Amino acid sequence: MYLPRSLISHLYQHLFRSHHPLSPQVLILVALEPDALCACRILTALLKRDYIGHKIHPISGYDNLARAGESMVSPMKTQNGGSGGVVICLGVGGLVDMSTVLGLEDEGDGTDAAGGVEVWLIDARRPWNLGNVFGGNPRDVLGMMDGLEHVDASEVEKGKIKPSYKPSQGGIIVYDDGDIEEELVEEREAYCALLAMGDVEDGYESGESEEGENIIESIETEQPSGRKRKSWSDGEDEDASDDENPRLRQRRRSNSNASSFPLPSRRSPNGNALVSSASSRALTPVQVLSSIQPQQPSERALRRQFHKERRKHNAVLHKYYSLGASYSEPISSLLYSLAEDLGREDNDLLWQAIVGVSSLELYGRSMTGVGISTALDSGGSAGWGGERGERIRQVLRDEVRRLNPPDPNDPTKETSRGEAAGVIPTTAKSPTDHSIRLSPEPRFLLTRHWSLYESMLHSPYLGSRLHIWSDQGRKRLHKLLAKMGVSLSQCKQSYTHMDMDLKRGLRQRLLTYAPLYGLDGLVPPPPSAGRGREGWGFVRSWGWKACLSAIDVGVIVGAILEVGKYGVQQTLDSGRQSWDNRNGNSKLAPTDEDGRLEASEWVARFWEAYDALENIEALKQALPIAQHLHRAILRTGTSIIEKRQIRHLKAFRMAVVKEGPDVGLFTHPAALTKLALWVGEAIAEQERERNGRVGRGGRPTPLVMAGLNEGRGVYVVVGTGGGGGVVDFAARARRKARLAEKAKAREAKIAEKERKRQDREARRQDEGDADEEEESEEDDDDDDSSDDDDEETEDKGYGRNRFGNVFQEVVDETNSRVRIDSFEHCVVEVKKEDLSGFLESLSMKAVVG
Repeated sequence: MYLPRSLISHLYQHLFRSHHPLSPQVLILVALEPDALCACRILTALLKRDYIGHKIHPISGYDNLARAGESMVSPMKTQNGGSGGVVICLGVGGLVDMSTVLGLEDEGDGTDAAGGVEVWLIDARRPWNLGNVFGGNPRDVLGMMDGLEHVDASEVEKGKIKPSYKPSQGGIIVYDDGDIEEELVEEREAYCALLAMGDVEDGYESGESEEGENIIESIETEQPSGRKRKSWSDGEDEDASDDENPRLRQRRRSNSNASSFPLPSRRSPNGNALVSSASSRALTPVQVLSSIQPQQPSERALRRQFHKERRKHNAVLHKYYSLGASYSEPISSLLYSLAEDLGREDNDLLWQAIVGVSSLELYGRSMTGVGISTALDSGGSAGWGGERGERIRQVLRDEVRRLNPPDPNDPTKETSRGEAAGVIPTTAKSPTDHSIRLSPEPRFLLTRHWSLYESMLHSPYLGSRLHIWSDQGRKRLHKLLAKMGVSLSQCKQSYTHMDMDLKRGLRQRLLTYAPLYGLDGLVPPPPSAGRGREGWGFVRSWGWKACLSAIDVGVIVGAILEVGKYGVQQTLDSGRQSWDNRNGNSKLAPTDEDGRLEASEWVARFWEAYDALENIEALKQALPIAQHLHRAILRTGTSIIEKRQIRHLKAFRMAVVKEGPDVGLFTHPAALTKLALWVGEAIAEQERERNGRVGRGGRPTPLVMAGLNEGRGVYVVVGTGGGGGVVDFAARARRKARLAEKAKAREAKIAEKERKRQDREARRQDEGDADEEEESEEDDDDDDSSDDDDEETEDKGYGRNRFGNVFQEVVDETNSRVRIDSFEHCVVEVKKEDLSGFLESLSMKAVVG
């Protein structure tokens, strides 16, 4: 089932009204990523204010999720002695059937499979598992299961929850951000139609079983009362069934005679035929036609029609699942909408939502899956999601202005500050200032906590365009600083200690000189009446303690999750141990084949990041970890490019990280993804300069990055798509124009067919032919509709990351030992010995939609 966006607070309000001290605790399952972490902070703040007991359980992957279902969710079921309850999944399980993973599937014993356990599923990953969206109700959303009390149709309609729905009935409930209502109309109809058809074997032939009778009944009840259009295949089916029904054969033979009408005969009570009377011969043609019963299709024809419809609906679902991965609205933004609908929004919750939204671009998550940005943005933090992402950020900017109005008592001081003058704020307004402000953030990294030079050097955006990995690129950076009038001695000291006049004029100098080096969008443009503050970022102050931007917080929290609070020394030790093991200088390291020890370490890091989100001192202490991680990304990426370790295969480029002092850092999938995005942007820029364009169709070549985990004997493999970030609206406009031309041609073709059909119908009536239609017309219409579907699919799934689909295909086709455990389906683990065979099979696949 799914909860529409307009009813976003419906379930929570019922939980608030029905909760009491003896109610079971709400179980929150959270993914190990900054967006889910911020969403968890928003949700727990709401639960604490309403005095609702809850328990947080971090989830590292599908294996951990299944164990949580067995040990924590299963005991909540009424069949196992529990009292039911609510389980909230944040960034967990949107791509799989959660009823199976959590043990809530129907066991066929006639009992409530969910056992009173209600699962709220909130996830930004796509495609949805449609079993969660339109199914998920153990009592069956269509109310067709016998022996169970089903949900009233006034509460749930084809999976959609209505305002009259009464929660606490158990099942899976998906929170819709608007995409299900707008984009999954066809998939919804197909899924519900398949659910109504039930499980039937496709090769069914005999019509004597009870199952066959049910098929025929289901089709006959759906057929209109008028005459059925006849097809060539129907004629063959009827010929094959002539022996079973000789009277039907006789009637069809007589109907096929165009020169005469059938003469009805009368029978005596003893069954003997009587000679037709003169009055019967005098019947008019109208009377004769009215006495003929409409011809009913044969059983076999009905079965074939049933299976044809079934295959059609299955094709719709297969097409949806094969589009590839993408990201929708961040779940932290969705949870803030929940708080706003409840009237509980404040600065703390708004800041958590801002950090969660801003963190997506750090991991390349966009409307086309995990990939790099391929178009110039408006600058600042506008780095993902195209128009929809900018709309979400604009809503957040409006919320910042609403909850942080300027001080009317001190207008002169306010206008002299950063927001109006375009200066990046680095301090608070007062010791008690905890406000959120808009700031023209440049696309640098940790600007306030590094020197300007280091911040520019480690910026993925600037580094790829200046070729910062080479000596020539470093010289270009120095020339840019020289043209801006910034000396190396000034820019290499801490940014907070730089000359104030230099900081005030920095943004204007960047706007003037950055385009000379191809750095359009390095800083957001000045505010205007039409564009407002498009591209501006967000900054929050904690009195005199600190002033951090949302991107800074996202970088630090991500580093804690990927490296750990004490990960700098651990990483150095891991790198030395890996080097010693390869050279035989120490004993073999203990193995962790199933990854449980590693997962437990990642879960421990979750609590460090969770505390740091509301502890400014913990955030400041973790700054060196973030700096160390991005220094390692620059070192490793530079080494890969300079040593020419990037191989160009048929469908993608490939690089392997298996040696060096930082190899232990990139055993975490998120850290490896950041490295892959850095290298991918560098490759895209090289392609643009060499060929004048990027890859194929304006999108960079996909990149596969593998990192060696020596302790476990596996490679962590990440596949980044050929273009995330911003949608190429010019290409989409050209595609829409092409589709419009095809639509006009198709309309002309349909009009011509209609004219020919009318002419044919007129001739048939004049000649007295039977009222039949050719199957060829239906086939032509089906071909036209299939062309429309193909074009729509191409436009809808264009450029999406399909590595998750392809990885699964390779696993099914080969004997490679592969572990797919990450919620990010473009991440897998491959045994060290099987990597070459895995990549060879992977190179033959289409990895981008």
